[in-house]
Amino acid sequence: MPIPARFSAPLLSLLRAVFGLMFLAHGVSKFFAIPPFPISLNPLLTVAGVLELVGGGLLLIGLFTRPVAFVLSGQMAVAYFMAHAPQGFLPLANGGEAAILYCFAFLYLAAAGGGSIGVDALRRGS
Repeated sequence: MPIPARFSAPLLSLLRAVFGLMFLAHGVSKFFAIPPFPISLNPLLTVAGVLELVGGGLLLIGLFTRPVAFVLSGQMAVAYFMAHAPQGFLPLANGGEAAILYCFAFLYLAAAGGGSIGVDALRRGS
């Protein structure tokens, strides 16, 4: 039985919040060692961590969803091509599946918006 269309906007909000929370967790790991990040931070990882903390938090609450998601999509594309693609063509072999999934989920959020629940929805009065 298909999910009724009336659930699409709240489910979009749930997708946004879950991806925001998971991305926020990456930043928390880098800066607060919960859980400990396995390598030391270089300047590029520090920038990534800031984007994860701030961008993940903004997505979690649904504030500035479209521009934040667009920036984070780009971050994940860069991460894939810098860290994973040089290790081989196939994402399953080079460990880049998560980067690709984040990239395209964020790209979708940049196009679709954050759904009906979140700060953006409150700001536009819907």
